[in-house]
Amino acid sequence: MLIDGRWTEASNGGRWTLVDPGTEEPLGAVPFGDAEDAQRALDAASTAFPTWSRRTAYERAAVLDRAAEVVSAHTDAFARRTTEESGKPLAQARGEWAGAPAYLRFAAEEARRLGGRWIPARLPGRRIDVTYAPVGVVGVITAWNFPVYNINRAVSMALAAGCTVVVRPSEYTPRSAFDYAWALHDAGVPAGVLNVINGEAHAMGQRLLDDARCRKVCFTGSTRVGKLLMDGASRTVKRLSLELGGNAPVLVFPDVDVDAVARAGVTAKLRNAGQVCIAPQRFLVHRAVLQRFTEAAAEALRRETPGHGLDPKSTVGPLINAAQRDRVEGLVQRSVSAGARVVIGGERHGARGYFYAPTLLTDVPPEAPALREELFGPALPVVPFDTTEEALQLAHATEYGLAAFVFTRDLGAALSVSERLRFGLVGVNDWYPVAPEAPFGGMNQSGMDRESGAEGLLGYLDARARFFGGIP
Repeated sequence: MLIDGRWTEASNGGRWTLVDPGTEEPLGAVPFGDAEDAQRALDAASTAFPTWSRRTAYERAAVLDRAAEVVSAHTDAFARRTTEESGKPLAQARGEWAGAPAYLRFAAEEARRLGGRWIPARLPGRRIDVTYAPVGVVGVITAWNFPVYNINRAVSMALAAGCTVVVRPSEYTPRSAFDYAWALHDAGVPAGVLNVINGEAHAMGQRLLDDARCRKVCFTGSTRVGKLLMDGASRTVKRLSLELGGNAPVLVFPDVDVDAVARAGVTAKLRNAGQVCIAPQRFLVHRAVLQRFTEAAAEALRRETPGHGLDPKSTVGPLINAAQRDRVEGLVQRSVSAGARVVIGGERHGARGYFYAPTLLTDVPPEAPALREELFGPALPVVPFDTTEEALQLAHATEYGLAAFVFTRDLGAALSVSERLRFGLVGVNDWYPVAPEAPFGGMNQSGMDRESGAEGLLGYLDARARFFGGIP
């Protein structure tokens, strides 16, 4: 683990055996600590904060720009380790690492151009301005599905703002976090400014919540855990950035190229074996093109090749562990019991690895788990609609509000439907509504606050209003 600029074992000597989800074979052991390691990291981050926060925005930005260069130079080696521990196909892991420098560079640019503002005063002899100050030490707790992106979007902005950071990655993908930390440390991030620990999730999380010096916690994960963090944050009135679950609807109108949308939808759905928070989940298709869409989607699914992420022929990797595979399997079985019909798939794939076959479901009743719960797997339910109002009603039949998608050639429909969708991200004829320069986050039980974009930087800053009186 990286604590105070030094690579160290866990205080308790603990180790965690990583498992390749594509083979179920061990990859090796990594440090696995407890609350004591979180405390060490918090102490280091707190000590480093005054110096790092007083550096100019240009100095901090220069370090982030160098970090982008280091990551770019090591993308291939880093991507291979990410594939080994996460299971995602190598091309997808390489794409995740290749996209990281853009977030580092954008954060650097935002730091350089962050300014304040003067406010016209109501009274003579008074001046008012607004400036920004970094919130302090930030705790980042992330999930395994995007072990680089999840960390980078938070850390890049936090460092740009002048905060120091303690990262606790998922125990299933810690090597990706270690590689990221190594790159930033090599680029010149000072000791204690970025710390990466691995260990007991509850113990480390509670230590971050209990320590008043940690002023913000960024979390990527389940809504259940997000609610627990909200409760815990009240103890020190800590700020939270929560990116929680998703259940994205896809509204397909009859004026599109149905075959093309179906094929692209399958590709988007099966990215990282469906383990993507913004993955399209509920395909709401106009009844006029339902049969054609279903046939095209089934054909596209048949062409997918499940396999180990390092096999260049594979297009769909395994799920992260046995529990996740069993969860998806059970969700599909319960949906079938409720009346859904399996067109293709609906079973485990292969003798080794945590694979589940790409699955297409039709005749899915509204109460089926495949529509009500977050799938987070390679299953694709298709539901018909007849009117725009019905499509919107179906889209909003969820507690989540992270991402939604609309496919139509009608500009008026695209504008009006996208404006009425209560989701933080809306892709209109676009399957990947994510960019460094745009805010990322959800509504309702999909979370709060935003990462990335100008809004992302402001999330790591406190606004301070200054009043000057008695001016001649």
